[in-house]
Parts: sequence; structure tokens; C-alpha cells
Amino acid sequence: MSNVLSETKQSQVVALGRLGWTARRIEEETGVRRETVGKYLRAAGVPMRPPRGRRIPDPASPDEVITDPGGPKAASREGVITDSAAKAASREGVITDPGRVPPRSTTTSASEPYREQIAAALEIGRNATSIWQELVDRHGFSTGYASVMRFARRLRGESGREAHPVIITGPGEESQVDYGEGPMVRHPDTGKYKRTRLFLMTLGYSRKAVRLLTFRSSAEIWAKLHEEAFRRLGGATRVVVLDNLKEGVLKPDVYDPALNPLYRDVLGHYGVVALPCRVRHPDRKGKVESDVGHTQRTALKGQRFETLDEAQAHLDRWSERWADTRIHGTTKRQVSAMYAEERPHLQPLPALPFRYYRFGERTVHVDGAVEVDRAYYGAPPGWIGRKVIVQWDSICVRLIDPRSHALLREHTRQKPGGYRVREEDRPARTPRSTLQLLERARVAGTAIGELCARVHAQYGETGVRGILGVLSLVRKHGPDQTDRACAAALEAGAPTYRCVRAYLDRFAEPPISVRQVDPLIRELTHYRDVVQRMTSHQEDSP
Repeated sequence: MSNVLSETKQSQVVALGRLGWTARRIEEETGVRRETVGKYLRAAGVPMRPPRGRRIPDPASPDEVITDPGGPKAASREGVITDSAAKAASREGVITDPGRVPPRSTTTSASEPYREQIAAALEIGRNATSIWQELVDRHGFSTGYASVMRFARRLRGESGREAHPVIITGPGEESQVDYGEGPMVRHPDTGKYKRTRLFLMTLGYSRKAVRLLTFRSSAEIWAKLHEEAFRRLGGATRVVVLDNLKEGVLKPDVYDPALNPLYRDVLGHYGVVALPCRVRHPDRKGKVESDVGHTQRTALKGQRFETLDEAQAHLDRWSERWADTRIHGTTKRQVSAMYAEERPHLQPLPALPFRYYRFGERTVHVDGAVEVDRAYYGAPPGWIGRKVIVQWDSICVRLIDPRSHALLREHTRQKPGGYRVREEDRPARTPRSTLQLLERARVAGTAIGELCARVHAQYGETGVRGILGVLSLVRKHGPDQTDRACAAALEAGAPTYRCVRAYLDRFAEPPISVRQVDPLIRELTHYRDVVQRMTSHQEDSP
């Protein structure tokens, strides 16, 4: 193929094709040309969807809101009273709903008795929705939200909103995730209030959201928040849309972003495909961003909590009581009702949770091993001096090729100081680098060379690190003191680096550092000049 994509981008394109996305839609979301998408899908055996013409919308159902000019007439023929029909009937003085009582005619707002509470809430930045909810919960306010909204408008003006395009997704197809600023919560360690982070996952179809709080963030915490959100929703979506934060995307790119490997594997465990937004394209996840703002302004504005559990309980109560029962402004339907329709379409959760691991990059040492938590694990032959990707947990350690992502070696976890090398990875003869180290030790001192030779004979290539440690002691304490320490270790029958270091730490004279040498030289030079002046003065005197 002319265009070669990375492993992450190839899996993303194939996964979206298996979800039934067209090549045009995959191109819009990932930035990969349709021709390239088609080649990879055909190579993976994924059937291509044929292009479609413009879809003619179905006639509106009775429970949907009709916004076209002919809507009120059609609805009136079916016996449904719309807002425009109700306004026209009210102008004629006709009550269209037998069970509806006409509003009372008065010039005093029902929110007037609560002027002080509303004004105080507006001063700290709370919106009319949160004020109305608090009046209902704490003061038994029986009038609707419109009364508080109109009263708040009189106390402070309200600017118009900017229109944005709406992205329509199917049930269970997409969710959007994002971070936002949470409330101030007292930290259990410091006892001071600290700003928390608010995590939100919003379903693209029903707008059902899961809101979680945390003090800090990392790649593992970010992935665990996704798992908790999936458990609360009762399933996982097929696609997750996120921005380019470090916990999810290591290298942002318009066409080929590099995902965090831990985050990628967690989503793969749940059968989810990550779809990062393009750089400077935040409107792609506007649903969750709007939900973050709605939560901050309505549920958390001006709030402080003593514990994180208390803040999370408050957020859960608000979500169940108000956020899930509201009529969404875009869908014109209740969030909980739409979530009930979407939940059967979510992917089932796996039986076992994901086993988390840590990862990093290591360079293979001259002894053919890499270091992980002070233990050493062997790499295949030919990898000395090269970098490998390391994944480890409490059970095993894996060495992975950074280019092909192939598994090189897998070892069981060792205690600090332990070695784990396969027999087939041990060299048949001594490498040239090890011979050079032994020659340096022999030149440094007789006892030093003999001790290093015994270390190599006993431990093989795993003893190279001990030889390097002895040579570092030569640079620090000098060859004479180190040679005497090696001779003492040989006489005691413990020819090891630790024994030599213990002897030097106890009996050797402390070495003079460079910072101590410079002042000493200046002082000696000063005394020399003083002695020369005194001598010359005595010679000149009669």
C-alpha cells in the first residue's frame, strides 16, 4: 500500500469499519483518505457500505416536537396541542386543555419573597436553574422555573447564546469524555481545601452523563474513571471521543495521534475504540463540554465540601433528581427516558476487570538485561544498547519491541536484586565489552582484577553490574585503597561488590571532593606568597 498507517491508526480504521461506518465518515473523523480506508478494510475482510443518497426524514411521530410551519396544523388534526396552537387559543380566550387552569393575572412575581436568596446566588455566579432547584428543595417553592428565570433576568441581564451544529449518533454508538474543574474539597492529608477534578462521560444519544470527582489524575486514574463510568451505565459504547490530554493521547496529531498504551488496552478490553478530536477542534465533543459547564454552573457553583465522599454523594443526588429528569434542550425529551431506550444497545461488560500494569522505556544494559524496580530481566541477544518498551505488574514483566509492538520476552516478577534470564539468551562466549571491563580491572590493581574475574566466573554476564560497581569505587577512592579492600574481601572469602563497598565505607579515608580541593589550593598559594614576601624582606634588611 502506498500509505502506511501506524498500528493504532490501522486498528482504529478497521474497528470503525466493522461498526458499519462509511468510508466518507471515517475520513471525516480520522483524517485518512477514503481510498486508503478502503484498502485497509478490504485487506481485513470488512464489507464496505455502498454510498447512499440523501435520506428523506420519516414523518414526525406524535410524541415528537414539530418545528416546521405546517406542524401545528398537522398536530391539531391529530388532536395534539402545540405551543403555537396554545398561544393562538390563549389570544382568543379559549382553554385548550380541560384540566389546565389559566395563569393568574398579577404584577407581583412569585419569586419576590425570595429576592435576597436569589440575589445572593446570582452574585456568586449561579444560574437560574440551580436557584430554582434550591428553592424547591429547601423552601418548598411551588411555582415553575420560568418565574425564577424571569425574575433573575430583571436582576441581571442575560446575553443570547451562539448556535452550534448538532452531531446525531445512534443508541449505544458514541460517548464523549472530558475533564473540568470540580468543587473545593478539604484534602484528608493537608487539611486544606483543594480544587478537585470533575470527570464526565456523556452518552451521545440520550445525553445521560456519569459525573465523578478525583483529587489528582494519571493514566491509570483516567482509565479507572472510564471503567467506573461503564459500570454505572451498565455497558460500554462502541466509540469514545476525547481531546488530546496526556492521559489519553501521548502525541497529538491531526492524522495519526499516538494513544497512551494503558488507555488503549483498557478500552480494547471493553471493546471500545478511542477517537481523539482533531487539534483545535473542540466542537467535536460539544455534548460533554456543554454538560461540564451545566454541572459547574448548576450543581457545584459556590459549593464546598469536607470530604470527597460527601461531594460525590451530592453530585449523585443532583444527577438523579435534576439532571436525569430534565427535558434536554436539543432532543426535547427527558434524559432518563432516552437513556432507557439506549441502555439495551450498550455493549455488555466483560466478566473480569482489566489487570492494570505500569509501563516505561528502558535501554538494554551491557549485561543484556533491563532494570525494573531494582530487579533485572534479560532481553533477547542483539538488543544491547537498544531501547525496549517495558510493561510490568505484580505478576510478570514484558519486554516489547517499540517498532512492531511484538512481545520479545515475558518474565515472572523478581525481588529487588534478582535476575531472570532465559538459558537460550545466555551468550555462548564472553562478549568483547565484558573482556574490556576485565582488562580495565586487571590494570587498576592485582586484587581488583582477581576479584572481578571471580565475580564473572561465578555469575557470568549477570555479574557485569558488580564489575562496573568495583570500577566506580576505583574512581571514587583511588586504586590503592580499592585494591586493599578487594584483597580483604578475597581473604574473607566474599569476593563481591557489596563487601568491597562496605570495607571502604568503614576503613577508607574519605575522598577529597573537587569543592574541597579548590579552597585548599587557594589557601596553600596564599601561605606560599606570604612566606616568599617574608623571606625577601629579611634578605633586603641590613
